Amino acid sequence: MSMREPVFQQEEQTQSSSVRPFGIRDKVGYLLGDFGNDFFFLLTSTFLMVFYTDIFHISAAAVGILFMVARLWDAFADVAWGRFIDTRPTTKNGKFKPWILRMSFPLVFTGVLMFTTIPGMSDTFYLAWAFVTYIVWGTLYSTVNIPYGSMASVITADPVERTTLSTWRTVGASLAGLVINVLGPMIVFVDNKISADRMFMTACIFGVLAISCYIGCYKLSTERIEAPVKEAKKGDFLRSMKGLVKNKPFLWVLAASLTAMLTSFIVMAVNTYLFKDYFSNAAALSLVGLVQMATMFITVPLVKPLVAKFGKKEISVVGMTFASIMYIALFFLKGITTMPFIVLSAIAMMGMGFYSIVTWAFISDVIDYHEHLTSLREDATVYSIVSMSRKVGQAVAGGIGGVAIAAVGYDATVGQQPQEVLDGIYTLGTLVPGILYGVIAVFLFMYPLNKQRTNQLAADLAAKRGLSK
Repeated sequence: MSMREPVFQQEEQTQSSSVRPFGIRDKVGYLLGDFGNDFFFLLTSTFLMVFYTDIFHISAAAVGILFMVARLWDAFADVAWGRFIDTRPTTKNGKFKPWILRMSFPLVFTGVLMFTTIPGMSDTFYLAWAFVTYIVWGTLYSTVNIPYGSMASVITADPVERTTLSTWRTVGASLAGLVINVLGPMIVFVDNKISADRMFMTACIFGVLAISCYIGCYKLSTERIEAPVKEAKKGDFLRSMKGLVKNKPFLWVLAASLTAMLTSFIVMAVNTYLFKDYFSNAAALSLVGLVQMATMFITVPLVKPLVAKFGKKEISVVGMTFASIMYIALFFLKGITTMPFIVLSAIAMMGMGFYSIVTWAFISDVIDYHEHLTSLREDATVYSIVSMSRKVGQAVAGGIGGVAIAAVGYDATVGQQPQEVLDGIYTLGTLVPGILYGVIAVFLFMYPLNKQRTNQLAADLAAKRGLSK
C-alpha cells in the first residue's frame, strides 16, 4: 500500500456522501482567493512607495518608517485575528471562507482610499492620510488573508493535493502579478512619471476585480476537514507558543518565510527605481513582469511531478541556491543593458519559483506537525504566526527599502540621479537579494520534513483521527 492510500481512505471516512471530492473547483476557487488578494497587495508593493514619494511628496525615509510601523502592527493583528478565528464555530459554509466574503468589501474600499488624492491639501495632510489609510488597509487585509491561508489545511489532508493547492495559489498570485507588472506601468506612468489620476482609476478597476475573485473563492472552495472550536481559556496562547517552539519544522519555515518576504519586498521596492533611474526605462517594468511571469508559468507544471519524485524541501533548496548564484552574478555584471538584465533575472526567478510555488504547502504540513506534537488543531493560529513573520519581513523590508533608497542618495526632486546613487540602486537590486536567497536555501536545508517524513506524518494523522472518532 502506498503512503498516500491511508490518507485517501481517511478522507473517505470523514466526508459525508453529500460533500464532493477534492477537484478542479477547489483549485480554481483557491486560485481566485490569492488572485483577489494580490490585486492590491502587489499594487501597493509595486507602486505605493513611488506614489507616496512622487505624488504625495513624502520622503523615502518617511515612507520606510510608515511601512515598518504598519507591518509591525499588522503582525500582531494577524495573531489576534488567528486566535479569534480558531474560537469561531464551523458554519454550514465552513469555518474560514465566510470571513473571506464578509471582510473583502471594507478591505477593497480602504485599498482605493490609499490611492485617492484630494486637491488643495498640504503635504502634512497627505502624510497623515497615508499613515491612516495604509494602516487600516493592512489591518483589514489580515481579516481576509488569515482565514484564506488557514483554509488550505481543511480543504484536503493529502500532501500532494496540498502541493497542488499551493501551486494554484501561486498561479493566482502570478496572474495578478502579470496584470499589475505588465499592464500597470503602461497605465500609471506618463512620460516616465507616475500619474495620480491613472493610479486612482487603476485602484478602482482592480478593486472591482478583487471583489469578484473573493466571491469566486467563496463559491468554489469546499472545507472538508472540520476544524474543532477552540474555547478561549487563560494561558492557551502561551501553551500554543510552547508547542510551536518545540516544532522544528515550524521554526525553519518561519525563518525561511520571513527572509523570503524580506527579499521579495526589497526587490519589488527597488525594481521601480532600478528601471526608472538606473536603466532610464520605466516602461521596461512591463516587460520585466511579462518575462518573469512567463518563467513562473514554465515552472508550474514541473512542480507537481518533481515534488512527487523528490519532495518539497529538496526542490526548494536547489531552486533557491540557483537564484542566489544568478543574482550575485548579476551584481558583477555592472554595465549590463536592460534586456540581458531582464532575461538573467527572470532565469533566477525561475529557481526561486520552485520554493514560492510550494511555500503554502509547507505551512499546511507545519500545521499538521503541530497537531501531531500537541494534539491541538490550531490552523488559524499557526498560519497567523507564519503570516506575522512575513509581516515582520515586510516591515523590515519596507523600512530597509525606503531607508536604503534614501541612504544611497536618491532625491525625487532632481531629474537625473548622480552615478553613485545609480550604482547604489543597482547593488540593492542584485547583491542584496543574491545573499538573502542563499540564506533562505540554508534555512530550507535545515527543515526536517523531507519527502518520506511528510508522507509518514499524513498517514499517522489520518490513523490518529480515525481512532479519535
